[in-house]
Order: sequence, then structure tokens, then C-alpha cells
Amino acid sequence: MEQRALLALMVFSSLIVLAETNDQKHAVEIYSLHVDCKVTSRFAHTVITSRIVNRANESREATFEVELPKTAFITNFSMSIDGEVYPGIIKEKAAAQNEYDSAVSQGQSAGLVKITDRKLEQFHVSVSIAAASKVTFQLSYEELLKRQLGKYELLIRVRPQQLVKHFQIDVHIFEPQGIHFLETDSTFMTNELTEALTKVQNETKAHILFKPTLDQQKKNSERDETLLNGDFVVRYDVKREATAGDIQIVNGYFVHYFAPQEMPVFPKNVIFVIDRSGSMTGRKIEQTRDALLKILQDLRQEDHFSFITFNNKVVEWKSSLLPATEENVASAAALVQTLTARGGTDISGALLAAVGVLDKAQGLPEHSVSMIILLTDGQPTSGEKNVEVIQDKVQKAISGKYALFCLGFGFDVSYKFLEKMALSNGGIARRIYENADAALQLQGFYQEVATPILMQIEMQYPENSVEGLTKNNFKLFFEGSEIVVSGKISNELELLPVEIKAQSHTSNLTLKEEANVKEKEQVFQNQKYIFGNFIERLWAYLNIQQLLEEVISAQEEDQKALEAQALDLSLRYSFVTPLTSMVVTKPQQQEELASKPTEADNEKPSSLPAGGALRGKSGSPAGQWRSELQTGSNRKMFSTVSRFRGAVRAQTIANEHPQLLLQLPRQNERICLNIDKRAQASVHLLSDPEQGLTVMGKLGDGINHFVQFDINYVNPPVEIHVYTHAILVSHNNKNSWLSWTKSTSSTIQGLKVTVEKERSITASLPDMVTVKISLVKFPDDFLGLYFLNTDRFSDKVTGVLGQFYSKAQFESNSNNDQSAVERLLRVSGSEHKVSRLYKKDYRLESASEPVSCWSIELTP
Repeated sequence: MEQRALLALMVFSSLIVLAETNDQKHAVEIYSLHVDCKVTSRFAHTVITSRIVNRANESREATFEVELPKTAFITNFSMSIDGEVYPGIIKEKAAAQNEYDSAVSQGQSAGLVKITDRKLEQFHVSVSIAAASKVTFQLSYEELLKRQLGKYELLIRVRPQQLVKHFQIDVHIFEPQGIHFLETDSTFMTNELTEALTKVQNETKAHILFKPTLDQQKKNSERDETLLNGDFVVRYDVKREATAGDIQIVNGYFVHYFAPQEMPVFPKNVIFVIDRSGSMTGRKIEQTRDALLKILQDLRQEDHFSFITFNNKVVEWKSSLLPATEENVASAAALVQTLTARGGTDISGALLAAVGVLDKAQGLPEHSVSMIILLTDGQPTSGEKNVEVIQDKVQKAISGKYALFCLGFGFDVSYKFLEKMALSNGGIARRIYENADAALQLQGFYQEVATPILMQIEMQYPENSVEGLTKNNFKLFFEGSEIVVSGKISNELELLPVEIKAQSHTSNLTLKEEANVKEKEQVFQNQKYIFGNFIERLWAYLNIQQLLEEVISAQEEDQKALEAQALDLSLRYSFVTPLTSMVVTKPQQQEELASKPTEADNEKPSSLPAGGALRGKSGSPAGQWRSELQTGSNRKMFSTVSRFRGAVRAQTIANEHPQLLLQLPRQNERICLNIDKRAQASVHLLSDPEQGLTVMGKLGDGINHFVQFDINYVNPPVEIHVYTHAILVSHNNKNSWLSWTKSTSSTIQGLKVTVEKERSITASLPDMVTVKISLVKFPDDFLGLYFLNTDRFSDKVTGVLGQFYSKAQFESNSNNDQSAVERLLRVSGSEHKVSRLYKKDYRLESASEPVSCWSIELTP
């Protein structure tokens, strides 16, 4: 059971060696493996870097495998092979899938992230490296650590499977509240390895370094087997004062942590609803009995409880809740020991019966917390079987009065069904894994919810000075956990007040706190190893997690709006979430897809073949056809056919938008420029050293247009990143996000940036070329780039687009022939035969009618 694991990362870098002889066992060698984890105020940023060398005299395949926490979001991945960097690009999930589907047709594989156990999911990518070559893999991910049972825990599972010359784990912790306790533990530590572990700690910081030498890693001096196979654990908690919590502020974003201590515990009224259907036979029902017997011993005397068991029949142990006296607990234990499993599964009848018992209960403490804990391993097969009807009936019956917690035992349950039912009724869902410790998992979950100390918590902030506030109302607070609220504060705010209202067991509680914005900002100014915008990223992470939870229990008409908000944040902050995917490009333009799985997506456990690479399906005609397409000649043929079809489409469909449209300087001619879709992820469009201007672009997936432009100025040093969903302006390490939904204008050292609502963004400097980008909304969102005052470009302007402003000339004898349908265009020493076409014009200054232009296609 996941009781304490609040950051779990596993480093599991294995290798694929195709040779069978022992002499070449380590032809592919991991010579460096570094895990660098920086935890700043509970927000963890982890970078895993693995360097691998192929010492064989022929190519080998190397695999990079890392297990990361299920609650973490991947933010970056790259491979560097012989100086060439292959980045992972994070995109909207459907767009990434479209791009990947194209790759699948050429026999390539996906499935880079899979759930491996209750805490972890595995990132896996393989790549072929040439003889005597090196590859560097680097994966980054981020996670907000969640406090459980009074502590945070970093679990680093180490399993490199070979000796590593340069092996190092760095854990940096910075907690402004102060570190209350810090400890390390390991399942593989020996006296020799202990010497490789150092820990340095002061009031607010800690650095844990584990750096074993080759000799220290060896099981014995005669064999090259590693001791590094197990768990390396760091546990800690922070200091807390009896106040309204701790507020931290960086770059205009705040985070508020609230975890009161030493408060009286509410009495609980809890009904355990236990599945005893036929599928629970054997080990499951035995483990359930073991767990319930221990849970009964943990009930407090002031608690009230009861049991409902169900198969196709619902059986109430008692007609009402009983106080947890020694006699009643013993009577319940006798019942638990007789539990057997047979029959169907009437989940609806059991839950409605539990609500009925709570509704008619008498003699319960006036100030108490009522909850229902459901444990089931299957789907409804008796009584009401429609899960949507069950969800609706249960929600109406509970009507906000009680909290419902749903535990799904094993992988035959419909986790989505349980999750929606729990979240709709103020609880949570949790999967119980069918392992030897399943009884401990059940006990651990109960311990998390066993001590409610606050109800109806409201975290209040000034409405006119705070925006983008994350969830700030909470039904229950359990001892040992923590409430986290984040938001953005206005620039002029000097003091940030907060007021907390809640119900404790003995009284209504009101707590007040006031944070000095400048003083709070100063706390992080000198922390050089902290990434500066971490609270903003924490805010985005928390928002996404909460929006995704809301989607699960929201009405259908509200789900799209919530998903759109979560998607926008996922793309803006480059998080791989359930709404986005990362396209991983490998040599020879192969692509794989990294999509974040959810618990509900993995009803059956999945694992990677031991020591094997991911491959496409085989054994079917379709699978065989995809494999055949992997040969070089067939792949070339396939892409040639694709390009031919694309060219035909471009010639025959009238009035479509070009990717780029430009007016040639000093010539009354327009160019429609299209760039081959096989172009690299980022296209160098234009550079002019005298203007101090560079423009890069990225083509979209599923649409043959640009969806991102990056404009870089030298003086002033400003970067403008234009996306179809928002605009990011960076200057002096400060980021400002602009929305397409409203018009705005700002000036940075003479550079004027103007957004016209839902239409365009313009960047202009005196006596310089003006950059303008149109937002085109139909049929798919894309961006159209063009320039004004182009006579100001110097003759040094370069780039795929820039070359046309300095080095483009039509053949002289046809310059003025307006009736010509084909002409010869010279650009940068190359000749191109161009055709006259009519295209839509995305330039706002022009008429909406199609314009005549000379069409050219280039491959950068």
C-alpha cells in the first residue's frame, strides 16, 4: 500500500546486447549515471542523465529505462548521439497521435511509458548506436510532494544491472520553514557503501550525496556483479508553528501550505462495505480478513462503526452503528473471521444500504465525521448493473452528507467507475494491488483517513488581488496530511492576507495570517540551485491535477471546458499529462510516443519483455507488413508516395492557405512558400545580424501549417514565443504570458508588442523591420507570419525564409509576364521552377479574396 511514498523515482537503466558471447557481454556500457533531485518547498525537479558507450565493432541497441512516480509529469527528454541532439516535443495528445500514426504505418513502435506497479510508471526508449559511439539520455520530470502520515518520502530504486564507473545520486532539499527531521535508509547498503554516502544539513537545507566507486559497488572482488539493487530512501518533514500555515512567494506567484498539528480528532462514523462475491475467493478474502481485524483494533473508543457485506445479496451486520467498545470490536472480529466468498456483485444495493444506515443512525456524537469505505474486486453483476445509474443513485442518496472512499482490489474492477463515484462524493479511490502486502495496503489506507481533525475548511484570499486560485475549499483534513493552495498576486500588492475558517471537534476555527510580499520574495533570492519560477510551475502542476480530477466527476457539458484549461496549462508549461503526449524522434526520423497512463487505463498489469526492446505487433499480416516497411528501400518508397500525394493535393485544392507568404522586396511578386513536413522540429526561418533579429518556426501535426514562432531580439534581449493558445514574452529571466482572448500592448526598452484580440501579434522597433503574426482559426488553428517594412532587411539576412529578401530573383526574360503559369526563380545560387497558384491570404492588411502567388516547396 502506498502509505508514505510521495516521490518515488526508480533508476533502471538496462541495456540490450545483441551478441550472445560472454566476451561481448558489456559491449554496450553505462559509464555514467547521475540522478539529480532538487526539492524546493515540496516541489521536486528531477533530472536523470545516463551516458552509454558502444565498445563493440558493430552497431548495438541501448535501452534507457527509468521508473518515475505516477503523480509526476515528464517535462523534457532528449538523446544526444555523436553531437546530434534528438529532443522530445510535447504536443496535444490527438496531434501527437496523428503524427505517430504516420510513423506506425512505417513500422515504428510506441508505448514509451507504462505503469509498472502501485507507485511507479516506466519510461522506456531504445536506440541503435554505431560502433565506438556514445549516446546521452536525459529525462526531467516534476512533482509536488504530498504529505502523508506526517512525512515526505523520496524513494529511489537503484538497479543499473552493471557496474557504473561514474554513479551518483544527489538530493538537494530546501525548505524555508526549516527541516524538522531528515533520515536516509537503504535495502542494499553495506559497510563499504556507507562510506560513499554523505549528508550535510543545516536549518533549512540538506544535501545527500551517494557516490560509490567501482570497488564499492562490487559484490565481491572477483566478479563484476553490482550491489546496487534495491531502494535508497530519504524521509523528512518540515517545522511548523501554530499559525495559519506558511506562505511563500516567487515572481508574483504564491503557495500556501497549511498543516495544523496537535488538534483534537473528530469521532468517526464509518461503515465498511465489503465485497464477498465469488471473485474474492482465496487470497483476496484472506487478506481482507487480516486487514479488517487490524483496522478494528485501530478504532477509537469514541468512533461508531458497522459492516455491510455483499455478493448478490446485501447483508447488514447490525441495523445501526455501534460504538467501538471492546465488546463490540470483539463481536465484529468474530464476524470478519467467518467471511467467505461466493455469488455475484450487487455494489449498488450495498452502497444504498450503507447510506440508509447512516441516515437513520441515532445517538451519534454531535460533531463527528461520517464515511463509507467500499472494498470490491469486480464490476456490478447483480442488482443494478449500469454503472452510470449506480453513480447517479449513490450521489443523490449521499447528497454531500458523507464521504465515500472506494478501494478497487486487483485489476478486474472498473477503476473509472469507482474513481468517479468517490470523487463525486468527497472521497478518493485507490487500487489495492494483489501482492503479498495487500493487507498492509488496506491498513495503510485506513490510517490515512483514520484521524480527521478539521471539517469544511475555507482558505480565503483577497479577490481583487489574487487570480488563478487553485482549490481553496476542502471537506475534510486528516492529521499528517497537508493543504496546498496556490495563485497569482497582483503587482501592486504589498501584503497578502489570508483567513482560514474551519470546524474543529471543539469549536469553529478562524485563523489569520499576513505575508509581506517583498520579504517573502527575498527568501529565495540567493538560492542559486533553485529554478527561479518553481512556484509558478507548482501552481500550474496543482491546477492541472485538480482540473483533471474535476473532469472525472463533472457533468458532460462541463468536461470539455475543464479539459481545455488543463490542456492549455500542460502545453504552456511543457508537462506530459493525460491530455498531452511527447513525440520522441530518433535517428532516421523514427518516432515514438510517450503518453502518460492513468490508473484507469491499466486495468491489467503490463510489463516490458525482460531485456527486450519495444517493437510493433507481429504475428499478423498487418504486423508483418509494418515490419517489411522498416527496410530502407520500402520506407523511402512509402515517403515518396506520401510526398507525391501531398504535392497533388497542393496543386488541385484551390484557395488553401500557404505555410508562409512573402512579398519580394522591390518586386511586385508574392511567394507562397511551403516547407517539407519532414523538416526538423524547429525550422530556422530568418536571421538578420544587422537587425539583431532571428525567427524560428515549428510545423504542426495533423495540419500542414506553423503552430509556433519564436522571435528573438538582440537589443533589447527579448524572446517572444507565439503559440496558437497563448504568447510568452521573456526578458531578463522574467516571463509574461499574454492571451489571445484580449487586446493588449506593452513596450520593453523601445520594443512594442501589441496583441489584437483573436487576430494578431505585432512586434516593432523604430527603424527596424516589423514582425507580424496572424492567428487563423479555421478550419484548424495555425499561425501566419509576415513582415512589414521589409526594405529595412540588410543584405546579410539568411534562413529558409530570409534568403528570399536578399537573394531571390526571377529569370529576367519573364519578369513582367503576368500571364505566365511557370517561371524560373533563383535563390541563393539554386534554381527553382515555380508555379502560379491562387491561395488564401492570412495577412490582415490584405483583402479576403485569394491572391496570386508563385508557389515553391523547400526542404531545409
